[in-house]
Amino acid sequence: MVTERPARAARTVTRGAAVAAAVVVLVTAATAVLVALAAPGDSLRVTVRLLPLVLVVGALAVVAVLGTAVLRARTRRRSTQRLEHAREQARRFEQEARTRFLARLDHELKNPVTAIRAAVAGAGDDAGPEERARSLATLVSQSTRLSALVADLRKLAELGTQEIEDEDVDLAQVVRDAVEDVCAQADAAGAPRPAVDVALPTAPWPLPHVRGDVDLLYVAVYNLLANAVKFSPPGTRIEVRGTDDDGTVLVEVADAGPGIPQDEVGVVFDELARGRDARGLPGSGIGLALVRVVAQRHGGDVTLRSRVGQGTSVRLRVPTAGPSGGGPTVR
Repeated sequence: MVTERPARAARTVTRGAAVAAAVVVLVTAATAVLVALAAPGDSLRVTVRLLPLVLVVGALAVVAVLGTAVLRARTRRRSTQRLEHAREQARRFEQEARTRFLARLDHELKNPVTAIRAAVAGAGDDAGPEERARSLATLVSQSTRLSALVADLRKLAELGTQEIEDEDVDLAQVVRDAVEDVCAQADAAGAPRPAVDVALPTAPWPLPHVRGDVDLLYVAVYNLLANAVKFSPPGTRIEVRGTDDDGTVLVEVADAGPGIPQDEVGVVFDELARGRDARGLPGSGIGLALVRVVAQRHGGDVTLRSRVGQGTSVRLRVPTAGPSGGGPTVR
């Protein structure tokens, strides 16, 4: 239905041009005849001789009008076809993304729901105290897992539409705070302290400030660091680098982990995306999706490069706050 409308419009334009051209010819011919009838003597003969020329000029005018109309109609039709093609591709991409999300959601829900059902069945009247205790522990852990998943999905949905703060943010300090918190969390859990190297410029100037929500930017940087720690073998180093890149602050988190297969790189920022090598690790696949949304809400972006067996580098880009942010003025 949508593609038929431009076609009808093009036909209407062409018919209108044809009518206009016919009117031009008739008016030209009628004018020439009237002039010929009104001209006396030699003037009549001259006018009659000029009549074919007048008709030729009129015919050329017809051709010009029709040609212009046809070209305009064809251009409009091609533009409409390109627009419809782009819309169809967007609809197909959205449908594919929705299908992937539902498949991942089904996978994330299936395991805890199955475990909860088994725990309920194992806590029957004929179960012993130890079996009931194990079932109760399973119910608590799996219900907590489901609650966390629902909370993360709600947070992700709200983040895409809610108002965010617009304040001056020292992203270098955000990086330092996130690194300190990731290491403190490992210490509290009794896990090996991550080996994190931080390189933030101080000369000729420090990282410029950015405008945005300091809490959300902290969440983005923290998630990148936590993700790198999760996939880094003990003892390997994680590098965090800050760069002032012509009006953009770039924060890069690089690890020497197992890397991501190329067929998974394009979907790692999708909701609930979990690679084949990550399915045995804790997490819901929301972290990188949150980073992507935070970056977009701040007018920036996030990109990822990875090589299997060598590691992964994720780059978060956020526009600077301008001259007041402490960096140079870019002209």
